[in-house]
Amino acid sequence: MRPGAAFATGEDAHAIERFLEAMAAEAGASRNTLLAYGTDLRGASALLEGRLAAADGDALVKLGEAWQALAHATIARKAAALRRFFAFLVEDGTRADDPSAALPRGQVRRPLPKILDHAEVDRLFEVLAARTGEGASRADLRLAALVELLYGSGLRATELVSLPRAAIRAGQPFLILKGKGGRERLAPISDRALAAVERWRAEVPSGQPWLFPSGKSHLSRMRLYQLVRALGGEAGISPERISPHVLRHAFATHLLEGGADLRALQAMLGHADIATTQIYTHVDSRRLVELVNARHPLAERVQVDGANTAP
Repeated sequence: MRPGAAFATGEDAHAIERFLEAMAAEAGASRNTLLAYGTDLRGASALLEGRLAAADGDALVKLGEAWQALAHATIARKAAALRRFFAFLVEDGTRADDPSAALPRGQVRRPLPKILDHAEVDRLFEVLAARTGEGASRADLRLAALVELLYGSGLRATELVSLPRAAIRAGQPFLILKGKGGRERLAPISDRALAAVERWRAEVPSGQPWLFPSGKSHLSRMRLYQLVRALGGEAGISPERISPHVLRHAFATHLLEGGADLRALQAMLGHADIATTQIYTHVDSRRLVELVNARHPLAERVQVDGANTAP
């Protein structure tokens, strides 16, 4: 049974199957993505009694009404799945029109990412420095390499734990990653991250395919999470405020604070849509207000004239 299998009959079952195959082959969709799409499409088909593929605008309006009790985020996800499905049917020549304009648009506010401030990051690296001096253990050298790549290069947890041993080379200040959807990108590597990786790689057998091996495979994402959370505890950071993804957020936020270009940041993070990257601009709101108050011509007039009257 394919990912996302539930119940759909007739033309719907066939159309959904072809759509999922196209998503896997052409878009490089992950198994979890296919499961989610399959579940949503088959659920919609059940509500429309097996007539999803042939649905018109009126049918989709009724479908939206059936979703009213659901959370906005759930409605948005289901509607997005159906939009991609109908776009596929039109592109595939199965139908001539796309009725998806009738679908509801759940208003989803993307949550602001959790981040660490500079002082907290400094404390993390102070703990690491104390643990990776002369005679450092193998586990501490590995942890230092992991954290340097999370915060210094903004890698996703999955990208990090699955790095091949040969992915990072001395003198090469970047690595080529294949991220979500099979998209390749260049990720920068700082000199200190390179140094940390080199110390760790000396502990990895030359015939080992993974940079961070564990058993017959590589380090798991869950284990990485546990290691980062334990390090945060040593640095006085509460467990719910730190994770590998939080360090990726800190990488992005602190680069943006330092003046990084948003498009360059998008490329480094591997975001397909710059709207995803723009969420990091929230951290600059305070600095922007300070900038306007300090640099705007009208603000200068207030300083010259005194604060008795508004400009």
